Amino acid sequence: MRPFDPQLLRTVPEARRPLAVLAAVGIASGVATVATAFALTAVVVAVVRGTSLAEPAAYLVGLFVVRGLLAHAGERVAARAGTTVSSALRHRLVARWLGAPVEARPDPATAVTLATSGSASVEPYVARFLPALVTAAVVPALAVVVMVLVDPLSALVVVLTLPLLPVFAALIGATTQDATRRRWQALAGLSGHFLDVVRGLPTLVSYGRAERQVEVVGEVSRRHRVATMATLRLAFLSSAALELLASICVAIVAVFVGIRLTHGTVDLPTGLLAILLAPEAYWPVRRVGAEFHNAADGAQALADATRELAGDDPQAVPAATSGRARPAAATPPTAPTVPGISVRGLTYTHPGADRPTLTGLDLDAGPGLTAVTGPSGIGKTTLLELLAGLRTPDAGVVRAPATHLVTQRPFLTAGTVRENLTLGTGPETAADAVWSALRAVGLDGVVAALPQGLDTRLGDDGRGLSAGQRARLVLARAALGDAPVVLLDEPTAHLDDDSMALAHNAIRALADSRCVVAVTHRPELVALADAHVHLGAERPEAHAVLVR
Repeated sequence: MRPFDPQLLRTVPEARRPLAVLAAVGIASGVATVATAFALTAVVVAVVRGTSLAEPAAYLVGLFVVRGLLAHAGERVAARAGTTVSSALRHRLVARWLGAPVEARPDPATAVTLATSGSASVEPYVARFLPALVTAAVVPALAVVVMVLVDPLSALVVVLTLPLLPVFAALIGATTQDATRRRWQALAGLSGHFLDVVRGLPTLVSYGRAERQVEVVGEVSRRHRVATMATLRLAFLSSAALELLASICVAIVAVFVGIRLTHGTVDLPTGLLAILLAPEAYWPVRRVGAEFHNAADGAQALADATRELAGDDPQAVPAATSGRARPAAATPPTAPTVPGISVRGLTYTHPGADRPTLTGLDLDAGPGLTAVTGPSGIGKTTLLELLAGLRTPDAGVVRAPATHLVTQRPFLTAGTVRENLTLGTGPETAADAVWSALRAVGLDGVVAALPQGLDTRLGDDGRGLSAGQRARLVLARAALGDAPVVLLDEPTAHLDDDSMALAHNAIRALADSRCVVAVTHRPELVALADAHVHLGAERPEAHAVLVR
């Protein structure tokens, strides 16, 4: 975690313009602040000497107006910059993970934390810390240069004491980095465990283990709370230390000026100007220290995000050589006009596994319905993910055109029925085509009976429809798509007999015009298949038996 990583500007180019504007506003504010010191000195001297206040007062009021306008502009640009950068970062992370094979993705807990709270925490880092960092690099130097021209002795005091602040800030920042990392790890652990509990809640309730998870979530939450409070204590103590140090340094300048005023070695305007300029040399550094604590989570999240985005581009994977297959997520090895799929020598081992899940698999599937069966854990779902390009084979070649994968738990957004049906084709899909797809799976009457028809909103995970209706809805979505290959993973595993019959008819109808590969334990669906592939453990070297 570094205060500023130039990788940000390359990873998120949307940050360049707002950061440049914020830097310009910060520098302009610093110049206006130095000018305000001159104007305020002129007003005080005019009062003391009894001269006219009109000109210096007008000058001072004008500068206050300019500083107010700059502050307003800075706030607006900062707010927009924070949301723009965090949204762009989240978009790039999700796009990166969706375009990468499963092996190249982070674990779900880390991904969820980084894409949600992590991306959101980048906002204060971009909107507050980085502009403060630019201001701290320019304004103190400007104040010191002016002080050198006005009062070299006071400037010498500032030059000798100013480096103490960044030194102390760096020492405190190293401790802050460790505390922030521990807090970030605790947050990721809490998010991941809570996500696992929510996903497995029906199973936990079935086995009477749901209450036990309350204690576990409570313990994980306690660790996160302890780490957060430790970080906050450190932030308060470090801010107080920097404030105390800066106050002492300004007091030293004031004491020197007071002594010289007493002895008459400096006049009032010069001494007063030196006292007013001294805090402006220290204040930007103090602000950087304070903003760093506020943006520490964002800095850590940004470091993790840039590491994710700086990885190997999945679109740049070279073609297969020496038996090594190109992942199907990259450019398809064959033209999209190929009506089916071809697999030769496919071998795949799950990360961390002791033995391959699939070994030397050969498979051909053309237009029609190919049913894939086999005992649980043999690799049927893994095979579909390899065909869809979600995983990278260890060896062998997968040739397939564009595919549409329907998983065991297909994604349904919290939107309208129409939005869920046209998720892959776009909202411009004709209404006739949508109703035709619904009619093919026996859902036209169900949707027509909904309060707002196709515009009826569903809840999370398709709440509002039964399990059978959700399963048929995703089949209708696959039928609306134009992918020549449709992959189905246990499409009727949890359906009743009536819903299963409707889904099987829809799958059979879909197979009349496309290549459909369905993993199933249902003998009824196997009976409808044009080809049957059985994955068995008795012949791991061949691993597939094709029956027509």
